[in-house]
Amino acid sequence: MFLANCSHWIFDMDGTLTKAANDFDAIRVELGVPEGKPVLETIGRFPPEQACRAHSKLAEIELEIATKAVAQPGARKLLLQLRERHAALGLLTRNTAAAAKETLSVTGLAEFFKDESIVARETCAPKPNPAGVLYLVEGWKVKADCSVVVGDYLYDLQAGREAGARTVHFDVTGEFPWPEVTDFAVTDLDQLFALATSKET
Repeated sequence: MFLANCSHWIFDMDGTLTKAANDFDAIRVELGVPEGKPVLETIGRFPPEQACRAHSKLAEIELEIATKAVAQPGARKLLLQLRERHAALGLLTRNTAAAAKETLSVTGLAEFFKDESIVARETCAPKPNPAGVLYLVEGWKVKADCSVVVGDYLYDLQAGREAGARTVHFDVTGEFPWPEVTDFAVTDLDQLFALATSKET
């Protein structure tokens, strides 16, 4: 099935629909997470009081970043085209729901996503766990293979692949280091627009 036939689209947020803004190295230092370790998973193993403080601080950092978010070039054009095709649109993020909604508002993309289609870490186990993808497709009452997951990082692709969705790796560098979990690869959203509107890929 070509991407043009996919009726349900799930997007990552930071680095995909928006320009990458999270400085994860700085965030790790701020929260006391060792270099190179995944933030959410690591603070989840902290002692309860320390974990609570770290989660609160992380939420503050994410919300501050959200207030300065900038839409990825081509994001609005792509979402408009998908909406015109009556495609279902979902957002799947490891951020908080508050940060996700603020980001969408600041970037002018909020109109494309219903509240129930914004899945943040409060709703499901975060990516790379496929729970968020499955939550969305079950809510839409479709099979996962009717959907496509678009993201800029390994966790996005792993979540989509494990759920049974098609995967699109958005990588502005063009390096595409995870071909084993990538069905389509693009360096900008205009390329994805072309794939989403073409009957041949």
